[in-house]
Amino acid sequence: MTGPVARFERPNAIGFALTIAVLAFLVSSFWASDLSLDKLLRGLPGMGRILGQMFPPALDGLDRILLSLLGTFQMAIAGVVLGLAISLPLAILAADGLSPHPAVKAATRTLISFFRTVPDLVWALIFVIAVGLGPPAGVLTIMIDTIGYAGRFFAEAMEETDKGSREALSALGASRTGVIASSVVPNALPSFIATSLFCVEKATRASVVLGLVGAGGIGVELKVAFDLFDYQTAATIILVIFALVVVVEQVGALLRRRLL
Repeated sequence: MTGPVARFERPNAIGFALTIAVLAFLVSSFWASDLSLDKLLRGLPGMGRILGQMFPPALDGLDRILLSLLGTFQMAIAGVVLGLAISLPLAILAADGLSPHPAVKAATRTLISFFRTVPDLVWALIFVIAVGLGPPAGVLTIMIDTIGYAGRFFAEAMEETDKGSREALSALGASRTGVIASSVVPNALPSFIATSLFCVEKATRASVVLGLVGAGGIGVELKVAFDLFDYQTAATIILVIFALVVVVEQVGALLRRRLL
């Protein structure tokens, strides 16, 4: 015998008003974006023409493109490693029960949140102005972006570790540093690994876009190809970028299955 069918509860006046407001904002968002089916239909021939000009991809500059792709991946790895190295101490300062003072915790969390909130391209423009065009600006951008994500998830992972072992070590006279090194970090290590692999995948994709604003990498090659209407070379670049992202994601998934 089946029970009564679950039904949505009738909203009160405030809930009804909020629902109407959300729907109105959703409709206004589509209206403000000026997106229409007519524009999409009119844009299809142009899209088809560009795709037609992309194939077959040009292979004459493949060695140069692969070399630039390698530089892009190296830029991503360097930025992630620097970001992860800085994220761990910042996460300790931001974690409940590990931070030495509430003011330090609040300030560190605000800094990590600020790093995460500002978009990659904005950081890239700032570092291009600060250190000039090229990979150094890209490495610094990825480092800051990695701190924004890894700092938060590292802190949450350490907060979720077993408090019993921490309290036992503290009762035996272990210092704060000893408790973190002997109990907190080992227990949070699986989460650290998962977050680090995600940061590598994210940085690989981001490093391609950073080149569009002069922060180095294969994005520069892609921008030049589009600027020169060399769509066949652009297609080659897009395909090798796709291959790199797929390889990085598959390797990341394999490492997660092996290590976690």
